Order: sequence, then C-alpha cells, then structure tokens
Amino acid sequence: MKTLRSIFRPAMSAVCALGLFATSVAAAPMPAAEGEILVAAADCYSIGQQVADQHGGTLARASESNQGGQSVCVIVVLVPAKDGQRPRRVEVVVPAN
Repeated sequence: MKTLRSIFRPAMSAVCALGLFATSVAAAPMPAAEGEILVAAADCYSIGQQVADQHGGTLARASESNQGGQSVCVIVVLVPAKDGQRPRRVEVVVPAN
C-alpha cells in the first residue's frame, strides 16, 4: 500500500501539471496577421457588473451563451432581501453586442 501511494502521488502531480500546461497553451491568444482585425468577444463580466448595479445586488454569475444564433450574456444577480430573508436570484439575458 505504501508503494502504491508513493507511485500515485508523483504521477498525479505530473498529470495535473500537464493539464495546467495544456490549458494555458490552448488559452494563449493567437497573433493577428498584418492588416487583420480581431473582433474580441463581448465582456459578459463587465455587462454583469452593470446589471448588478442596476438591480442593487451582487453579481453571482456571468456567462456567454448562444441563443437563436445570437451571442448573449446570461447574468445572475443576487438581490438582498429585507428582514433577514434569503437573497432573491435574478437571471437576466442581455445581448452580447
């Protein structure tokens, strides 16, 4: 049992390190060719912050989704309740452009 544990720990560390490396390589920005313009995806987090401010709550989640062929931001805001009640969960779908 001790030998299995001594082999398993370094192997798992190596697998985790490879996973982190692969994720960082996949997420690296691709350089644009000369004269080419890259269109950045909508920043759903900043849109979510604005929606949370409008509702007087805190941003719980902001994710990009595709609905009906259009790119939208799905924003979840937690709005505080009165008298010690649980906060309300408000979900708002906003166009990403």
